[in-house]
Amino acid sequence: MDQIEPGGQISPRVRQRLMFFEQRIYWEGRVSRTDLTSRFAISAPQASIDISLYLEAFPNNVFYDRSLKEYVATRDFAPHFFTPDARKYLTQLLLIADHAMSPGESWLGAAPAHDAVPRMRRKLAAETLQPIVLAIKRRQAIEIRYQSMSAAEPELRSVAPHALFFDGHRWHARAWCYRKSSFGDFVLARILSVGEIKPGNVPAALDGEWQTFVPIRLGTNPQLSEGQRRALELDYGMIDGSIEIRMRLCAVYYFIRHFGLDLTDETLPPARRQIVWLNRGEIEALYRSA
Repeated sequence: MDQIEPGGQISPRVRQRLMFFEQRIYWEGRVSRTDLTSRFAISAPQASIDISLYLEAFPNNVFYDRSLKEYVATRDFAPHFFTPDARKYLTQLLLIADHAMSPGESWLGAAPAHDAVPRMRRKLAAETLQPIVLAIKRRQAIEIRYQSMSAAEPELRSVAPHALFFDGHRWHARAWCYRKSSFGDFVLARILSVGEIKPGNVPAALDGEWQTFVPIRLGTNPQLSEGQRRALELDYGMIDGSIEIRMRLCAVYYFIRHFGLDLTDETLPPARRQIVWLNRGEIEALYRSA
């Protein structure tokens, strides 16, 4: 059975189970021995040992409720094996809502009622992604049949991918294009087939737009009311009416389009232009020089 290692250190496997124990208690308010046995496929005696270790170390955190037959958080409960993170919790809900994870695969337990705005799913086959992942890891080039927006028919391209990149809606392969002699983004869903894999000779360090990080500074539209601006400041965690977000230079194009920051039509009502780009000139100058 897994126990505390010599010297009083908790083994990684026990630490993982105690982290789960705390997560369930924090978000559910209670946890049972069965939760541990079913989640980690351990015996009931091993689960009891884990819980005893926890109770011995943190006796004021939980107590056993005989009527519920579960361990319940006390008012003084404070986690020691994980840091509560609202984003991680909501991400688990989003993965379940998007059918990317089953409820049993998450650590949420009895998840609250939830849903998400449906996504327009892009077709993407594992048979397409797998050779690209291998090409990235092995620093190889690969031939793809690609349908771009600028071509009437699919074209054969030889590319040397060095990273995967998500633009908020789509996954891309960030790659050197031998035909164009430049780095670019290739939408994975537009790769119709993958052909020959061959040695690559283009270091990722040469991709200036990938290697360069820039700060995008955003603020609220001054045409909005004070209450509206305050609400947006709370939404985005702004301080003194602005927020700075650091990103790769190649991500700027997608980021500004996602938030409509590329639109300069002043006829749009302020409610449709809630966020403004405060250092636009500075970043556009960097883009031109990259």
